[in-house]
Amino acid sequence: MGIATVTWVQKFQFVGTDSTKHSVVVSTPDDENGVGMKPSELLLISLASCTAYDVVNILQKKRKLLSSVRVDVEGQQQETAPWPFTHIHLHYVVVGSDITARDVDKAIHLSHEKYCSVSATLRASVEITHDYDVREAGEQTG
Repeated sequence: MGIATVTWVQKFQFVGTDSTKHSVVVSTPDDENGVGMKPSELLLISLASCTAYDVVNILQKKRKLLSSVRVDVEGQQQETAPWPFTHIHLHYVVVGSDITARDVDKAIHLSHEKYCSVSATLRASVEITHDYDVREAGEQTG
């Protein structure tokens, strides 16, 4: 079971704390409050980090030599309140040695279809797409 607490600090600033006592500052993006993450973008980070964890875990279990994994995520929202996400796209950049496109494709697929709870929660109402680049260690990651 997931457990978290959100505490109001001041103005439109909050601190979210998870069950392991790790915290993140959340706020509106205006000049007066913009000290934390936007709640809607925190959702994007939740999805990207959930699937990144899975991809790294799966590739490491296959004994792939990872140098880095980055997931860039972009969400499109409806233009009217409550501005729900309608489409989220994830772009994975996987860098390492002896890692094939097939390895990465399979790891991403397993994450989204079997392991990532955030993806499983969102996919009923949001179109989630992805693509990826696989690069050899030492190659520019741009």
